Amino acid sequence: MAIQASPKTGFEKWQDGINKAVGNAKWNVWDCEIQSSVSVYNRYLSGTAGYQLLDWQFIKAIIWVETGANSPQWTSRPMQIGNTHDPGLGSLLSGKEGGDLILPPIWKGQLTVSSVRSSATYNIRAGIGYLLMKMANFSYRSVSGSDTKVYQVTVKQGDSFDKIAKAQGSTVEIMKKLNPGVKVLRPGQDLNYQKASVRRVITSWQNISTTLIAQYYNGSHDMLYAKKLDYALILIRKGAAALCAK
Repeated sequence: MAIQASPKTGFEKWQDGINKAVGNAKWNVWDCEIQSSVSVYNRYLSGTAGYQLLDWQFIKAIIWVETGANSPQWTSRPMQIGNTHDPGLGSLLSGKEGGDLILPPIWKGQLTVSSVRSSATYNIRAGIGYLLMKMANFSYRSVSGSDTKVYQVTVKQGDSFDKIAKAQGSTVEIMKKLNPGVKVLRPGQDLNYQKASVRRVITSWQNISTTLIAQYYNGSHDMLYAKKLDYALILIRKGAAALCAK
């Protein structure tokens, strides 16, 4: 009696489809755009709080898992950012979650809801930006302005560090740093200050992994997302990338 093979799981069927990508030029069509976009981000963020250069093949793996060359959205929205009810694009462009510190200035006017939803190039750039935004750790810190001159102000009755800082366009942290011996304010004292403000800054980065991509980019909606990324990465690293102009 012949033993019937067990029906394939959804993941095994997905593997069968993705295996056909190797050697198929259609699946490499975005390689040059991915490499170019990742290069721009890497140059812009390099040296920022210990930033580690992003491997462009992570992005290619995301695209293979999110859409793939057989998807109707492959040519317009390969990273799927900007889909209806997906908050990712709004989070990136709002400036309220740190996206303004991630996006290279040359793209800030180009990446809009409309362009990201209709152009594969902008979709890829926005998708990478959103991923990097989720990988960054932010905090609010006192940051000196472009005017590095040290000024002086005389303490008046009723003054406090906070009151003076607000009036002079500085911060309490900067003022205390420039006046290390001053603990109690007295009228007539001269205090040093610099122009400064409290701003959001990048303080550190998480090391990008398929597990974190699944958590932050996919939102853990697909429990097999990290497993799919791992499988796609193996195929991508074995295959040949498209030849891109330098």
